[in-house]
Amino acid sequence: MAQELTSDIAVIGGGPAGCVCAKFLSDCGFNVTVFDKSKILQTLLPTGGGKCNLAHNINDFKELAANYPRGEKFLYSVFSKFATAETLDFFKSIGVETYTREDGCVFPVSNSAKDVRNKILKTLKCKFINEEVLEIIPPSAACRNKYKLITGENLYAFDLVVIATGGHSGYEILKNLDIKIVPPTQSLVGLITKEDFSELAGVSINGILFTHKGVSGPEIYKISSLRARDNIPYTIPIKLIGDFDLQTELNNNPHKEIKNLLGQYIPKSLATYILNKLQINTDTKCHQINGKMRDNIYTMLVNFKITVIGKVTDGEVVTCGGVNLKEINPKTLESKKYKGLYFCGEVLDIDGFCGGFNLQNCWSTAYIVANTIGAVVG
Repeated sequence: MAQELTSDIAVIGGGPAGCVCAKFLSDCGFNVTVFDKSKILQTLLPTGGGKCNLAHNINDFKELAANYPRGEKFLYSVFSKFATAETLDFFKSIGVETYTREDGCVFPVSNSAKDVRNKILKTLKCKFINEEVLEIIPPSAACRNKYKLITGENLYAFDLVVIATGGHSGYEILKNLDIKIVPPTQSLVGLITKEDFSELAGVSINGILFTHKGVSGPEIYKISSLRARDNIPYTIPIKLIGDFDLQTELNNNPHKEIKNLLGQYIPKSLATYILNKLQINTDTKCHQINGKMRDNIYTMLVNFKITVIGKVTDGEVVTCGGVNLKEINPKTLESKKYKGLYFCGEVLDIDGFCGGFNLQNCWSTAYIVANTIGAVVG
């Protein structure tokens, strides 16, 4: 190994949480080194479909935290100190102007994740080492009370270490520290269904997109998040239509074909799919629909069931799982077992719905770690 190098603070992981934490720390005057085996901030580029959904416009911190199936109450303390307003102020300070869509999602005016990445990188005043950290050795008298970081090329020593390796990998380096990990699994993904929806591929209704493999879309991502650890297969009931008096509609349109009547309320291809499943001729006039047929149609409209048999692996947006929150002080994000070891971002067992919530977790936890270190060391 090469000669041992020393520094004040190591940040392991050059993603959104790691880089923003490094910025806050370096702004406080600390000597910061960021380790990442890959390109810095490359995981930011695909967020928000490449437009970078930075945050969600929710001002109440408890309401904001309610959008995290894992980590809601843990985030109360974090968001009470750094939430949406602070996030927007931060990005404005580095030259990223933002706008808010009608659905509350916040994006940069440039609509470019690449632009946001460049703005963050431009503000960073730290050292980058393109090496994979393989092992962390906790402080001891033999190590001059410093953390030892071992990579494939070198041995490094630091006073403090921040783990920001994300939700997909990086847990191996925690094994010898006996820090409990909740096994990661997919969340916010498209779902593979038992039912064949290939004829409906591309059809969308109420936040649900039918695909050749099953279903996707915002509402499905939310369901996949809430049920991330449910045993497969499981059934999802979907309400395709709101309040709807089918009998009255049939009475008012006696000579209209049933497919055309239903097509006024749901996509016609979906209406055809439902009628075919119920073995009802799509050309049947409304006055020919009997009570049993009416009830079966209505049931499909308000309780359309799909059977989930798998997850679309190539559609993964985020994972649930990570460092068990019981291992972490929620006010400081410091390890309860090791003084001077901190965690931020998706490496924690925290994950949110679509809409900027997972990036918000990164920005907020990054700030708390840096603020804690600044208060303790400064």
